[in-house]
Amino acid sequence: MPSFRTGDGVRLAYEDAGDGPVVVLINGFCAPATAWILTSDALLAAGYRVIGFDRRSHGESETPMWGQRMARHGRDLGELLDHLGVERTALVGASMGGNVIWAYIDQYGTGRLTGVVVVDQTPKMLNSPGWPHGFYGFDESDARRFARGVPDTGRGRPAGRSTAAIARLVDRLGAPPTYRDRTAPATVELLVDHSLQDWRDVAARAACPVLMVAGRDSQLWPCEHAAATVAGNPHGRIVIIEDCGHAVNIDQPDRFNEALLAFLEETGAPTG
Repeated sequence: MPSFRTGDGVRLAYEDAGDGPVVVLINGFCAPATAWILTSDALLAAGYRVIGFDRRSHGESETPMWGQRMARHGRDLGELLDHLGVERTALVGASMGGNVIWAYIDQYGTGRLTGVVVVDQTPKMLNSPGWPHGFYGFDESDARRFARGVPDTGRGRPAGRSTAAIARLVDRLGAPPTYRDRTAPATVELLVDHSLQDWRDVAARAACPVLMVAGRDSQLWPCEHAAATVAGNPHGRIVIIEDCGHAVNIDQPDRFNEALLAFLEETGAPTG
C-alpha cells in the first residue's frame, strides 16, 4: 500500500483506486481499510475514485504511542487529503471512523466536502440526562469502562446471524481482514478518548449533506441515535437498515451500498 508521513512523523497507509468523484472510506476501531472491500467494489463499479484510509494504529499504518486521540485522527485525515491533493470529496466513516469525520470537520470545516456518511456511530457514547442514545449501559459511574476494551452488551443482532455476510467478505478478500489487538496500549488509549467525546454540536452545524446510517439491531447503541444526531441540522437525513447489527457494511452490504450510492448521486458530482 502507498503511504505518507503525517506532520508528527507517523507513516500512514492508504489505498487509492479508480477515477471520478472521490470517496474516502474511514475504518472503525481496529479494522483495516480492506474491510471495506464490498463497498469499494460497488463504488469503483459506479465510477468513483475510492480512497481507503488506515488510521494510525490500524491496518498497515504505524502505531505510535502518541496521537492516540480522536482530534489527532481527524487531523490525520486532513493531512491525507492534503497529501493527495483532494479538493472535493465525500467522507464515509464506519463506527469510530464516523466520529473521525466529526473530528476532521471540527478542525477543517466542510469546505471541501460534498457529503458525509456516518455508519452506526453515536456522536456521544456516554449516556446522560437528555441523551439516552449512547453505548448501552455506559454512564458517568464508569467513565473508564473502555480501558478494558469494548464490553459485550448482550444486546442487538446475534453474532450467528452475520455468519453468511462475513463469509462473503472473507471470500472476496481470500482471507479474513486483519484486525488490530483491541487491548493493545495505544488502541486502548484511543478507545477511551473516543468514548468520552461529544460531537453533537459539530454534527448539528455541519454545512454539507449528512447521512446517518444505523443498524436496526446494533449491538452497541439504539438506532435512534441517527435521528437525534441530525435533528437540528437541515442538511441531515437518516437510513435505518433492517435485520442489521453494528457492522452495517458487512451485515447488509447490498442494502448499505444502495443507500450510499443514492446519497452520493444526489449530493456529489455525477460519475462518467
